[in-house]
Amino acid sequence: MSSSDGEGNKVTGVDVAARDSLAAQVRGPVLIPGDDEYDAERAGNQTARWHRPAVVVGATGPADVQAAVTFATGHGLPVAVQGTGHALSAVAAEGGVLINTSRMQGVRVKAEAGTAWIGAGVRWDQVLHETAPAGLAPLSGSAPGVGVVSYTLGGGLGLLSRRYGYAADHVRGVDVVTADGRLRQVTEDSDPDLFWALRGGRDNFGVVTGIEIDLVPVTTIYGGGLFFDAGSAAEVLDTYVRWTATVPDEMTSSVALISFPDVPMLPPPLRGRHVVHVRIAYAADVLGAGEGLVAPLRALDPFIDTLGELAYADSGSIHNDPTFAGTFESGTAMLGEIDTDTVRAVLDLAGPHVPVPHVVELRHLGGRLARPSGIPNAVGNRDARYVLNVISRLERADITEIRPAHDRIFEAVAPWSTGGRALNFLNGEKDAEHVRSAYDAKDYQRLTEIKAVYDPENTFRLNHNIPPAASGA
Repeated sequence: MSSSDGEGNKVTGVDVAARDSLAAQVRGPVLIPGDDEYDAERAGNQTARWHRPAVVVGATGPADVQAAVTFATGHGLPVAVQGTGHALSAVAAEGGVLINTSRMQGVRVKAEAGTAWIGAGVRWDQVLHETAPAGLAPLSGSAPGVGVVSYTLGGGLGLLSRRYGYAADHVRGVDVVTADGRLRQVTEDSDPDLFWALRGGRDNFGVVTGIEIDLVPVTTIYGGGLFFDAGSAAEVLDTYVRWTATVPDEMTSSVALISFPDVPMLPPPLRGRHVVHVRIAYAADVLGAGEGLVAPLRALDPFIDTLGELAYADSGSIHNDPTFAGTFESGTAMLGEIDTDTVRAVLDLAGPHVPVPHVVELRHLGGRLARPSGIPNAVGNRDARYVLNVISRLERADITEIRPAHDRIFEAVAPWSTGGRALNFLNGEKDAEHVRSAYDAKDYQRLTEIKAVYDPENTFRLNHNIPPAASGA
């Protein structure tokens, strides 16, 4: 059986009769290449690589997911899952089954318990809206448009992380459809191995239909951004690195070198400009100390200063990440202690003089991130002090230029690297070979063994894949 997608690529595996048989069991759309809505159903935030499945299922709930997984295993097809499409790996679905969970909405806040249940298709902005009236906040990331489930189960490094830890550390339960088509409500008590693996191993063990998470008593933070001209980059980066050694756990921050395009959607002071952007999120019981803590950075004379008390529901304004889909390539490296030499190595390859425009971001780790979760999980590299992320949009440079440029940056910082990577920031050509480095060695081995129990055929492999131990990997 074969057909072609909207781009003329041959896709094999499912014919019209098989599609119709599956559609009879599913409330959402079931589409194959050539169907009118096929392209819209497989679209996501990352447009550099598209899933090209033999069949895409727009799941409306757990029963649709069960039907899709059972269909896939019955036909010997691999499964990919997509909510918002921010976390697409380098291994896109080619001829398998893509389950689109974006219709699976719902946020149920239990204010008295300090928890929320969140459906698989929910984005952080929806959770922020529902939790704020209760005086509570989720451990969300810098971009409110990102899907909750993939972010959280990939670790979840957000704006409150140095105070509270990884988002995965605060998962109470996971509803997941495993390769046998069974819907499981997984907790530490019910399935301790699978619960451990899902929190950090993400979609390698099944299709998650919802999660229950802890909320924290945060309504307001001291936060915002400081923008500096590129000519001050060396001084700002060096000051920032020294500053991070002095701040309390309540201070979560990052600094980014950004080459802004000259486009009307940007504020005039940023258009076509190369800047240094320091991002601040201070979440303390008393916010008054925030002004004093950021004084060394403010003394460097930013040309834009948006720092002040901020409702956590509006915290997406700190990073102000793009909300539109696009084509991009990214990479990541965990770093240990860094110094002026590290700063110089980055600037030599990411300053305004380089031909390939990037966003190069350094996020400060440590604090609660460095300590084990109360209920252990698979999130690795907790000893790292910083994570370096490099993102380049293909609208502004060719992939044949971007990939070597990224390689040069990561080679330059290799002396300070821990050898690890952050799973949620993997989004490039080398994802498959880098997945192992997102975990501690013993944990990775345990993940492969748990995978062999719940998905021995590696049905869930069109992702940041962890193969089952039985495969010999």
